Amino acid sequence: MEISSILTIARQELTVAIRNKWTVIFAFVFGSLVLAISYFGSVTAAEIGFQGFNRTTASLLSLVLYLIPLVALMMGTQSFMSSEGGDDMLFAQPVLRSEVLLGKLLGLFAALVTATFVGFGLGGLVIATQTDANDFTGYPIFVGLSLFLSLIFLSLSMLVAIGCKRRTSAYGAALLVWFFFVIFYDLLVLGGSLLFKERTANYFIFASLFGNPVDIVRVAGLLSLKGEEVFGAAGAALLKFLGGEWRAIAALIFSLIFWAATPTLISFRLLRKQDI
Repeated sequence: MEISSILTIARQELTVAIRNKWTVIFAFVFGSLVLAISYFGSVTAAEIGFQGFNRTTASLLSLVLYLIPLVALMMGTQSFMSSEGGDDMLFAQPVLRSEVLLGKLLGLFAALVTATFVGFGLGGLVIATQTDANDFTGYPIFVGLSLFLSLIFLSLSMLVAIGCKRRTSAYGAALLVWFFFVIFYDLLVLGGSLLFKERTANYFIFASLFGNPVDIVRVAGLLSLKGEEVFGAAGAALLKFLGGEWRAIAALIFSLIFWAATPTLISFRLLRKQDI
């Protein structure tokens, strides 16, 4: 692979994302969410005002697990699907197909990194000036996990786009992927665990955690917030089987890397077999 070709395609993709205003829109949305959740997060307890980083991050985590996979899937599917012959012309150039894919993936990821840093960064800066920032540690970890999640679902969107010939079917498949990982998977695991006795059910829940990147990020985020007592059966099983927090964190990070790399490698193999 030629690094220069990959970087050129990545810069082109980033430029398109910024020109289409998607990066600016997502940065605004992310920043607004941070400020709104921090300021109004305790309104049910008759409290209005900026909350600390721990409370804000815990509330943001649940929302981000729904939002970022959807944003990454839609943004990636739109880019990876051939549009008005643009990708056909790109593939006709003296570059490898894998270079084109990797360049587009890096460009899209750079756009989401920019939006995430600007939105969450400015929102976090406001919170830091309005509250005690002693509990700041979990916030940058949360931002890093959000970026990991966006990379994983960009990779999945690439796989979806390559596997679908038409744009409409690709968008439909992307929505099904989002629904499966964000909503249906946990219901499936919950129902499946009821079929086993307690010990076997614990093993089943432990294994199922690594089958969903959304659950991996959820557990990792709550671990970073020292929320072991509230992150549920999957997280409790993880600590029990791996024998401690640091081993659990290492296993989660390795799993996230696996989830980011596997769809990309499968996409490379599929693209080589297609007649563009």
